[in-house]
Amino acid sequence: MTGKSLSGTTTVAVAGILVVLLMMAGCLGNDQTAAPERITVTGSTTVMPIAEQAREAFEAQDASAEIMVSGGGSSVGVKAAGEGTADIGMSSRDLKPEETAGYPDLVKHHIADDAILLIVNPGNSVESLTLDEVRGIYNGTYTNWNQVGGSEAQIVVVGRDSASGTREFFSEFVMDEEDFTRTQEEFNSNGGIQQKVSQTPGAFGYVGLGYTEGVKPLALDVGGTSVEPTLQNITDGTYPISRPLYMLTNGEPEGLAQRYIDFILSAEGQEIVASEDYIPVRG
Repeated sequence: MTGKSLSGTTTVAVAGILVVLLMMAGCLGNDQTAAPERITVTGSTTVMPIAEQAREAFEAQDASAEIMVSGGGSSVGVKAAGEGTADIGMSSRDLKPEETAGYPDLVKHHIADDAILLIVNPGNSVESLTLDEVRGIYNGTYTNWNQVGGSEAQIVVVGRDSASGTREFFSEFVMDEEDFTRTQEEFNSNGGIQQKVSQTPGAFGYVGLGYTEGVKPLALDVGGTSVEPTLQNITDGTYPISRPLYMLTNGEPEGLAQRYIDFILSAEGQEIVASEDYIPVRG
């Protein structure tokens, strides 16, 4: 009888322990299935390579984070952040006066610097151009490469569409607000221009620093001196076509948005900036 009684007690104890273990397992399971924290990031395709690489590294360290990155252009990024349809907007230009007025709570986070590179097909013999020649090509004054020191070949003018911050910056800095030639072929991304120029012998385009594969960047003739678009020349201002890159939030960021931006500005994040051929803003 005593043995049976002890056996019954043991059974009850074991059952109790199992219940506790199952409850603990249930609690742990709830933690593991907790809803992830999500943010959306959209805008400039120039900034997008940094955002994508930072997303990948950040999510590897924080399994609960889900960061959705998409392009569309700087104007899209400004509007999305300003109207709250995205948590973070990306822009490769400064805010326009009407955007500052329309979205007064936007906060700019300067995450990197960039330069605009002038690119041709690798088979093109031209090595450098003056800014006047670049403007002349884009406004339609020059239509053949032999007018600017190259071989007999029609110039195929390639540029960004109207939503692009790269185009906005190019229009202000290079074109002095002159109209682009009507023959310009427009693309909605740096990658589109890179691909077009790499596959078209007479093409001429402009892209951000991270888009040089398969194309030939040109030097700029500045006062008779040929200036290559190297990181050193861009950093010290010798190469003149450079600009800041921003992430934008509607007010000061919080939660995952803040942690993500802080990560990009950290030493690890700035290494990602450099690895994507952009210029870090923090040492």
